[in-house]
Amino acid sequence: MKEFLKKNIYNIIAVIVLLILTLLGFIGYKKGLFNSIDSFRDFILSYGAWANIIFIFVQITQIVVPIIPGGLTTIFGVVIFGPFWGFIYNYISICIGSMLVFFISRTFGKSIILNFFGQETFDKYKHKIKDKTYEKFFAWAILLPVAPDDFLCYLTGLSDMSFKKYATIILLCKPPSIFLYSMGWAMGIEWIVNKL
Repeated sequence: MKEFLKKNIYNIIAVIVLLILTLLGFIGYKKGLFNSIDSFRDFILSYGAWANIIFIFVQITQIVVPIIPGGLTTIFGVVIFGPFWGFIYNYISICIGSMLVFFISRTFGKSIILNFFGQETFDKYKHKIKDKTYEKFFAWAILLPVAPDDFLCYLTGLSDMSFKKYATIILLCKPPSIFLYSMGWAMGIEWIVNKL
């Protein structure tokens, strides 16, 4: 038993994390926390000094369990904490969540991707992981704020890419897209408020 635990520690952790985050994501979704910015802000700010930690945890959850709209929570982070801290908290949580996704995908394989994203989405991109240029494709996809990031992070777990390479791409390519997304929405919201 001890040998089994030692050999499979990362798989066991991945299963436990996935189960906990799936449950929490489902509960939050059912309680309507993501229905409006007001309900989400009230929930986050109700934790006082711990609000930033709770936000980071929610953001990690939405990456691992993609039933919550990711763009929405990124925007909420900027609205609740302001452009600077919203960006910082989004960056930390998105990077952590993306790292977890890689290990979860390596543990559960194709089945987890099919359960979360469906056969059609998988079939659309599955051929790319065999391509020699996949690392470049993945880096550009993470860099630009228009690609299906969460899906591609899960898909990359099925590729031959090393975790070190994957982590480097996430850490270096995520900031510009988070910044553009966060600042774009922050400026858009400010423009709307000024027009009212």
